[in-house]
Amino acid sequence: MAATPKSKFALDFEKPLRELETQLQSLRQLSEQQKLDVSGEIRAIEAKIEAAKANIHKHLTPWQKVQLARHPHRPYALDYLAAIFEGFQELHGDRLYRDDQAIIGGPAMLDDQPVMFIGQQKGRNTKENLHRNFGCPNPEGYRKALRLMRLAEKFHLPVISLVDTPGAYPGIGAEERHVAEAIAVNLREMSVLETPIITCVIGEGGSGGALGIAVADVVLILENAYYSVISPEGCAAILWKDRAHAPRAAEALQLTADKLFEAGIVEGIVPEPLGGAHLDPATAAKTLKDVLITQLARLKKLPMKELLEERYQKYRKLRVYEESQLSVVKPMAGV
Repeated sequence: MAATPKSKFALDFEKPLRELETQLQSLRQLSEQQKLDVSGEIRAIEAKIEAAKANIHKHLTPWQKVQLARHPHRPYALDYLAAIFEGFQELHGDRLYRDDQAIIGGPAMLDDQPVMFIGQQKGRNTKENLHRNFGCPNPEGYRKALRLMRLAEKFHLPVISLVDTPGAYPGIGAEERHVAEAIAVNLREMSVLETPIITCVIGEGGSGGALGIAVADVVLILENAYYSVISPEGCAAILWKDRAHAPRAAEALQLTADKLFEAGIVEGIVPEPLGGAHLDPATAAKTLKDVLITQLARLKKLPMKELLEERYQKYRKLRVYEESQLSVVKPMAGV
């Protein structure tokens, strides 16, 4: 997997690191041009960079993790596909309306195991984002995914899905073609699909748009990804009537990997290279591949009846919610 090209883009909390990296680059250029030995200074700045990176990422807020999950250089589904899988053959269309490029899928090989790969894909620039609809699937995308999952069931292929979407497309056309129904059908069908299913949230896990390909035996999440019923901006707009409160909403939503693991929403957190997957995509992909292989080997050992029962119980016992008893208001006399 090729490293993501470097650019001047930096999140606010990454800017101190970029300043140190600029100093390091200047020293190296000076060393080459002037034939000077500045190895000591270079080592000192490298140590400062590593220390600063560790300190910054040890104290990231939920909102800062959301920003990392949306980093424009973060590896997307196609990047992980190229690094982890072999022999991918993309299958197109839902056989009902059209081919949705926000969801890609088809058979591939994970080591020596044939699987059905399904992923949500964003674009790197305006042209690609328009082509991929900014990673927001239409109903035909979910119907395509279901077609591929049913094909996987027929040929006994495990399903591996990678989630990375702000949410399903909320446009009028999507509503006219019943996007909510398409997602609901996927939830129902995935809950009883007779083949192992592994999902990993690699970036954004936005609401039903994510859940439409994420009902699985094992749900994983990358360290700096998030998974939530609504985006922080959407939550802030509803609760506080101002999207500027997004950092506050991110805190309240408990959407980070550690909180999701504590709540039992995900079964595992996949570590990222220090600073985020965008700084070392190859290492991020290798780590994810190892986890997928381990989890798949475990699931394949389970009898199908036991696999389905575990999947059912997993979602039945996610959380217990209790509503407080409301006091009964007696009607006034004569009313």
